[in-house]
Amino acid sequence: MKIISSLLAMILPERGMRRNAGYFLRFMLALAVVVAIFSVLFHFIMEYEGRDYSWVTGLYWTLTVMSTLGFGDITFRSDLGMLFSIVVLLTGIVSLLIVLPTTFLQFVYNPWLESQKKKEVQHSLPSGVKNHIVIVGVSPITRNLAQLLTRYGYYSVLLCSNTQQALELMDQGLHVIVGDYDDSDMYRRLRADEARMVVALDTDVRNTNVAFSLREFAGDVPMVARAERDESIEILKLAGCTWVFQFRKALGHSLTRRVVTGRLSVSQLVTFGPLVIAETAVKQTALGGLTIKECDLRGRMGINVVGLWDHGEFRHPTPDTVLEEHMVMVMAGTREQIELFSMAMARELPADEQPGPVLVLGGGRVGTAAALALKDRGLDVVVVDKTNVAPYLPGVRVQVGDAADPFTLEKAGIKTAPSIIITTHDDDINTYLTIYCRRLRPDVQIISRTNLDRNVRVLQAAGANLVLSLASLVSTRIINLLNPGRVFMINEGLNIFRASAGAELEGKTLVTCGIRRNTRCNVVAVKTAEGEMLVNPDPVREFREGDELFLIGDSEAEVAYYERYWPDRGQELAEEESGPLTAPFAVREKQ
Repeated sequence: MKIISSLLAMILPERGMRRNAGYFLRFMLALAVVVAIFSVLFHFIMEYEGRDYSWVTGLYWTLTVMSTLGFGDITFRSDLGMLFSIVVLLTGIVSLLIVLPTTFLQFVYNPWLESQKKKEVQHSLPSGVKNHIVIVGVSPITRNLAQLLTRYGYYSVLLCSNTQQALELMDQGLHVIVGDYDDSDMYRRLRADEARMVVALDTDVRNTNVAFSLREFAGDVPMVARAERDESIEILKLAGCTWVFQFRKALGHSLTRRVVTGRLSVSQLVTFGPLVIAETAVKQTALGGLTIKECDLRGRMGINVVGLWDHGEFRHPTPDTVLEEHMVMVMAGTREQIELFSMAMARELPADEQPGPVLVLGGGRVGTAAALALKDRGLDVVVVDKTNVAPYLPGVRVQVGDAADPFTLEKAGIKTAPSIIITTHDDDINTYLTIYCRRLRPDVQIISRTNLDRNVRVLQAAGANLVLSLASLVSTRIINLLNPGRVFMINEGLNIFRASAGAELEGKTLVTCGIRRNTRCNVVAVKTAEGEMLVNPDPVREFREGDELFLIGDSEAEVAYYERYWPDRGQELAEEESGPLTAPFAVREKQ
C-alpha cells in the first residue's frame, strides 16, 4: 500500500486527482471481492453437480461470463447452476460494461485530461513582460480587440477563468492567462503594475469588482471599463477606473451621423487639428450627375473628395467618377473649407419631396441613444419596438409592434421615411430586417448595426447602405487611448490613420510615390517636422524626413502601407508608447 500511495503521488500530483483515483480503486476493490465470491460459489455448485475444477478455472469462468465472452467450454447442467450463471452474467453487464467505464472516465481519465489541459495554459506572465494590455472578459468584442491590438504591434493578454475556453482562444493565436478576475494576486501574476493598460469589458458589476481587485495591487495603471447603465459610470470611477465609456450609446450616436434628411447635413466625422474629415449625401447637394473634375471642389474650395460610399462599398474616386444621387461623399479639408461647402452646396428639397420621420427599429440602448441624438438635431423620429419604451424616450414617438409587420411599419411612416436605422442586438434579426425593409422601400437609406465584424459584408449584401460594428468601435476607441490619434474608424474596415513617411518616400511627391496605386490609401494631410499641418497637400510637394502622413483607407490598405513604406513601424511605435497615457483624446469624434 505504501508503494501504491507513492506511485499515485508521483503520477497524480494534484490532490483532487489522487482523491478521484482513490474512489476508483475502492470500486475496483469491491469488484474484485464480487469476482472472488462468484469464483468460490462456482466450486460449490460444481461439486453439487459432481464435478471438480481448479481455483484458476473458477476465476476463468467467472471473468468470461461477467465479460459476456462466454466461450461455452465450461457450463452448468443443473437448474441451480444455470440460475447462478444468469446472476453472474447480469452482474457482469452492469459492473463491467456500464459502471466500470463510467467510473474510469469520471474519476481517472477526465481528471487526468483536465490536468493536462491546465499544464498547456499559462497561469502567470513571465518576468520581464511590460507595456502589455490586460483584457478582462471573454466575448467576440474582446477577441476582436486582442486581434486588432496584435495587428497594431501591441502585446495583449486575455484573462479567462475557463481552461477549455482558454485553449480555444489559444488555438486562435491569442495570448491567454487562466485565473479569477476577483483575485488581486491574479493581477500580480499578470504583472498589471507593468501593464500599459487594463481593459474590463464585462458586466458593470464584474467590471467594478475587477477595478477594486486591480487597485489592491496596481494603483497607477490606467484602466478602461465599459458601462451599460448611466448610474454605473460614477460607481466605476469610484472603484478606480481611469476611463468609463458607454460604447452602445456611442454606437447609437455614430449611426445617426449618416442619416440623410431633406436638407444639407455635413457630418464632421473627426478632426486632427485643422484637418476635418466630413461626409454628406450627394442627394442633399447640387452635385448629382457631375463628375469629380466638373465639380472642381478642390479648385473652388480646397476640399478633396477622398472617397465615395456606393451602396455600402467604399470607392476611391477618380476625376471622371460621376457623383450619383445615392452616393455619400467623404471629404477632407479645413473647418473653414467644410463650412464654405455647407453654405455653397445646400439644396432644399421641394415641398412635395419633404421626407417623413426617420425610423429607428429597436428600442434598446443603441436605439434609444440614436433616437435621442436625432431628436436633439431637430429631426422627426419614430422608434419601433415590441415593448413600450416611451418612458425612456421623452418627446419621441414610439410605435409599439413587430418591426417585421408591414402594418406596424406603415403606421410608423416607412413610406416617406428618408432613413431607417436598425439597432437590435441580434445580427440575424438585423439581416432579416434589412432585407425586409429593402424590399418594402428600394430607395430608402438603411443604416444597420452589427455586433460581429464578420457580419458586416452580410448586412451590406442584404441591402444596408452603411454598417457599423460595436466590436470595431470598442477596438478603435482603445487604440486611440493607447496612442491618441493613431487611428480613427470612419466605417467598417475604413480608417484614418497616422504613419511616418519613411525613407522610401523621402524626396518623392504624391504624384511619383505611388501610394494610392500600391496601397489604395489616400493622403489627406501631412504634418511636417516643424509641426505645420498641410491639409490636402500640394501633389508636387516632396516628402521630407520627419513628415507624418494622415491617410484614409481600409484595413488591407493600411497593412499594405506599413509593409511597403513604413517597415520600421514597430520600433517607432515602441518609442512613442514609452510615455504615460493622458486624457482627453487628441482626436475628437463629432457627435
